[in-house]
Amino acid sequence: MATDLEFSFQLLTRSAQRHIRVFQVHQFLDRFAMGLTVAVVALALNDRGMDLFQISLLFGVYSLTTIAMELPFGGLADNVGRKPVFLSAVVASLISLALFVSSHDFYVLALSFAFIGFGRALRSGTLDAWFVENFKAMAPNVDVQPALAKAQFANAMGLASGAIFGGLLPDAFGSGAVRLGFSIFDVSYLASFVLMLAVFAYTVFAISEKRRPLNPKALVQGFAGVPHVIKDAGLLALKHPTLSILLVALALFLMATNPVEVIWPTHAKPMLDDGYANSVVGALTATYFFSIAFGASLSSHISRIFRRRHAITLSVIFACLAAVQIALALQENIIGFVAIFILYSVILGASETPASSILHSCVEDRQRSTMLSLRSLVQQLGAAFGLVLVGAVAEAYTTPTAWMVGATFLVIALLLMGVLARRLRAEE
Repeated sequence: MATDLEFSFQLLTRSAQRHIRVFQVHQFLDRFAMGLTVAVVALALNDRGMDLFQISLLFGVYSLTTIAMELPFGGLADNVGRKPVFLSAVVASLISLALFVSSHDFYVLALSFAFIGFGRALRSGTLDAWFVENFKAMAPNVDVQPALAKAQFANAMGLASGAIFGGLLPDAFGSGAVRLGFSIFDVSYLASFVLMLAVFAYTVFAISEKRRPLNPKALVQGFAGVPHVIKDAGLLALKHPTLSILLVALALFLMATNPVEVIWPTHAKPMLDDGYANSVVGALTATYFFSIAFGASLSSHISRIFRRRHAITLSVIFACLAAVQIALALQENIIGFVAIFILYSVILGASETPASSILHSCVEDRQRSTMLSLRSLVQQLGAAFGLVLVGAVAEAYTTPTAWMVGATFLVIALLLMGVLARRLRAEE
């Protein structure tokens, strides 16, 4: 059977077609609910009296919670079922949203961000695995990639659409929210809460999964296995210099770029007219997601330019990111900021594939999951540390100064990738 996206879809059985549509709708709704708050979260925290350092700390709480929970929850869905674990993730998201709207206190907001990280850890590998397994059963002779492409498109459209509406709602209904005693940004959070309830209901009624016998030991075993996973992955990385250099470089990469991704709305908003500022931030957040996707689509073409020498490709990308991050920090008007920010997002999107290619070329199948877990752990730690450090600099000085300080981490990562490129060339 042909594997072309549209042609293969028409040849699928009705049950397989319905399976794809159900998952597309689910992914769109879930990401739409998330996107509603993504565009305004930094602005909402700023409106609640949080300074840049406190905002960075809150995102650090999210990162550290994800780190702590993602590894032990990795096998939970396999043991108790994908649907109940995903529903638990939705409940965690609802609790997070309720805590956020109900308080201006830093510690309550920190608890809210902890629940966001908890929900992300629970979501990881749940319904994606459900979708692939059931699709293979319904269409055993069909390549799953076109079906995944449809789901991923719905995912991206949900995030982008949610970001646009998340920015529009405060401008459109914020004055009414203020009269009721809420922040203007709470409109987006309340909308996300309502839509997350819809996601919960849709999951209950539309996602069908055979019940599995409950294994109370699964979670305990998951937590007990974390030190073993980290130890095995760490030993593997230490024994393989290429992996060690790559992981350190990726941690530095997140230390530099994550603070830009988190703080940029608070920097851009003063450049805009108050009447439409939140709407523009929402539209730019959506553009950010699309730009990353576009950059990812360019990555294979960029790799070909450098003859698939992925370390050299990554070195060039890091150099470009450092230069563009400094240029972004120097922008004082919104037109220049938007143009540079879009370019920055495209380059970010292009960085994923070369890094993954180096990592996968260094490990065997039996080690792959372990190394991916370690990569996630290292990157989250880098992101959390970078947020706290750069956030402190931004609060003490200015956001542009903090971003330029962050760019030095990219320069160090660039130097490490140069060392790695020479090492890989010597091994050829």
